[in-house]
Amino acid sequence: MSLISHSTLKHLRITFSFNLLPIFLFTLAITPQSINWIDALVLFFCWHFFIYPASNGFNSYFDKDKESIAGIKYPPKVTKELYYFSIALDVIGILLALCIHLTTAISMLIYGLISKAYSHPSIRLKKRPIVSWIIVSVFQGYFVFLVTYWTIHDIPISRLTTSMIQIPALLTTMMLMSAYPITQVYQHKEDRERGDFTLSLRLGVLGTFHFTALGFVITALGYVSYFFYYHDLQTMLLYLILMIPLLIYYIFWYQKVIKSIDLADFEHTMKLNRLSALCLNTFFLLLIIFNA
Repeated sequence: MSLISHSTLKHLRITFSFNLLPIFLFTLAITPQSINWIDALVLFFCWHFFIYPASNGFNSYFDKDKESIAGIKYPPKVTKELYYFSIALDVIGILLALCIHLTTAISMLIYGLISKAYSHPSIRLKKRPIVSWIIVSVFQGYFVFLVTYWTIHDIPISRLTTSMIQIPALLTTMMLMSAYPITQVYQHKEDRERGDFTLSLRLGVLGTFHFTALGFVITALGYVSYFFYYHDLQTMLLYLILMIPLLIYYIFWYQKVIKSIDLADFEHTMKLNRLSALCLNTFFLLLIIFNA
């Protein structure tokens, strides 16, 4: 008898959590010379193998989706095991973070509570399009970036207020604010039936594409300015080059959706997610290597 059922394992969506890896790598890329690599490795496992999957599983349990969700085209029926397993993963992740620092563990507890408010019926941020958009983007981006940076660099918390750290932290949130609505674009039917008025549902399919395109342009300009001012021209150009595949795919997909709205579907959205993560992860990994 297996320790965990196939349904529970699938709903944890561990591999999908790696779409958030660029945020972690960004914190490593800024000043890799001063990193505590042991703490960085522990923190990596905390976020990507425990805290993020715990949030995925918990929200899946309360959503009880029948149609495609992020990372799963055909979601299996959820069971009570998923609920308990997601709580257990949270506890393990927080205890593991406690081995690094109490503040890190408390931060992960806060993140876990906020992420669970997204789908829990007593709060269900998912019903509030603007509030959920802001809270998800701020906590998955800005908050995670600062917690990670402070933990792996072992610096006074007061140092987090410097522009060198605040700007990239804000850029991660801008990136998520741009991408968040497009990740919901294929779920309109089920969200509408369940009464979850997501931002993408409010914008409509084409409105979501236009909103995301504008957000991507503004965010890209922010990254370009940051890398040029705080790093160098070569870093800025490398970023632009590695974003080209993402831009090409987005335009290609948009043109297809204009002809057939049904192509704003799960498959194309997941391809965009994977390509975005691949481009950003490659960029930050190269930056870590070059700056080491």
